[in-house]
Amino acid sequence: MNRKRASRNKLRIFTILLLMFAVIIGVYDAIKENDSEQTPVKESPNITKPSDSTVDSNLEKLVEETFTLSKVGKVPNIPFVSGKTEWKEVTKEWGKADHISETAKGRYEEYESHHSTIGYVDQTVNDIRSYDSELQNISFNDIKKIGGEPDDIRYYKDSTHDQMILVYHGTTSTDLLWVLPVKTEQEPNPKVDHISLYTPLEKILNQQEDQTISEVLSKMSLEDKIGQMILAGIFGTTLDTNAKNLISQFHVGGIIFYKNNFETPEQTVQLVNQLKAGNSSNLPLFLSVDQEGGKVTRLPGGLVNFPPNNQIGDVNDPEFSYKVGSLLGYELKEFGLNLNFAPVLDINSNPNNPVIGDRSFGNNSEIVSTLGIQTMKGIQSQNVIPTIKHFPGHGGTSVDSHLELPIVNKSLKELKELELIPFKRAIDDGADVVMVAHILLPELDKINPASMSKAVMTDILRKQLNFTGVIITDDMTMGAIVEHFDIGKAAVESVKAGSDIILIGHDYNKVVKIISSLKTAVENGEISEQRLNESVERIIQLKRKYSLNDNKVENPNISEINQSINSLLNHYLHE
Repeated sequence: MNRKRASRNKLRIFTILLLMFAVIIGVYDAIKENDSEQTPVKESPNITKPSDSTVDSNLEKLVEETFTLSKVGKVPNIPFVSGKTEWKEVTKEWGKADHISETAKGRYEEYESHHSTIGYVDQTVNDIRSYDSELQNISFNDIKKIGGEPDDIRYYKDSTHDQMILVYHGTTSTDLLWVLPVKTEQEPNPKVDHISLYTPLEKILNQQEDQTISEVLSKMSLEDKIGQMILAGIFGTTLDTNAKNLISQFHVGGIIFYKNNFETPEQTVQLVNQLKAGNSSNLPLFLSVDQEGGKVTRLPGGLVNFPPNNQIGDVNDPEFSYKVGSLLGYELKEFGLNLNFAPVLDINSNPNNPVIGDRSFGNNSEIVSTLGIQTMKGIQSQNVIPTIKHFPGHGGTSVDSHLELPIVNKSLKELKELELIPFKRAIDDGADVVMVAHILLPELDKINPASMSKAVMTDILRKQLNFTGVIITDDMTMGAIVEHFDIGKAAVESVKAGSDIILIGHDYNKVVKIISSLKTAVENGEISEQRLNESVERIIQLKRKYSLNDNKVENPNISEINQSINSLLNHYLHE
């Protein structure tokens, strides 16, 4: 009886629970139906918020990628290689920069859409800076976790920045720099501002040296090669359209400046820096001037002038000549120039010579040789290239080659007994450049002046005097040439005869005509491209020897230069 009662009680409890469950389900369905009538259902996108561990993992991968790419000179999302990529490749890939700035360290070009700034030494990329937003999520601790302790820590502070720079060696020549705000108590784990993959200037130069000249030549177009063989004058004191074309379109190897290009030291340096910045060649520019002293001086700013060479010859002190040469080189270097058309090695054998005169050290071959060579070495001591001139000797002429073609009726034997002596000795003492004069020597070549004569430039200068450096013509716009020859044909004959550089001091149209004539001569087989290669190889060797570059220069200290000149002149001339 008790068992039956217990069984009925269990059944009642189960029934009650079942009814309660049914009521709850009914109420829930009613509420749900009511809600669905009041608010339409939206299909929300399936967004999955990344976990902290996923974010950390992605940042770690980016840090690892950055370190890995730095080993081959690159940074994430930028296709260029620090220390190797050239300006031409960057502009071809990315176009014109949004902003360009010149600094003491070189030229920097900003590309806003790529969140990048590219720095250059000459025309080679040496600094790749990335401001990518993903990189800016990386923290100090992230960097050290993957990269370990940096090889160096540097600091930079100015009115708007207080930064630390973690330096890691990427390659043997390139450093990876992580730039972050300095750690503080408020922010002990700062995030990256930007990264920089930086190749120092000396490493760039070493890499350029490692690249053989034949490799450089193989990458040069015909136009590039012809351009290197042109040294052109420009008009005025600013960088006009024609000057820009010479360096950007025709890739000329160098510029000659005259007095009318200069107003003040500041203007001169600005012009020089603009030319350097605009140079689109992979080879730096020759930046040249006639700064002999005496009446042939070009540089502005009230520089104390040196006495003419004949007065230096009267002193006849080799040490004095060396120091004069050193200060001439120093003047050029301070203005950012690198090639001086001095010293004059002409022997003033004709007192009535209208063009040489007191520009010569005298009428004695021993004095001219000794003092000229010491002046040459003094210029070289300042890492400025000297030019010995005017081969094979302009001192015996009676006509000014600026106006007409002088004729020298001397045999080779007679020249060797006088005019050639200083040139031979200077060549044996390491002359780099020889300027060949516009003078006719009928005993050697009845038709062509020395600057267009194979007999003079190849047979005598190259073969007999064993000169292996660069041969440059005197200015092809002088009367000695333009009054007697078509300037384009004259330039072609000059190159065929052995000159390496054609100097065109004036008239943009004449420069263009000479370039066009040389190109046509190569295309029709009159000049072989191998002949151009020989000259360009010598030009590259010279530019490398003096480590020429297109880096920005600062304004010269005129008072300091003048103090040095006055001290020298007082010691040797006024005591």
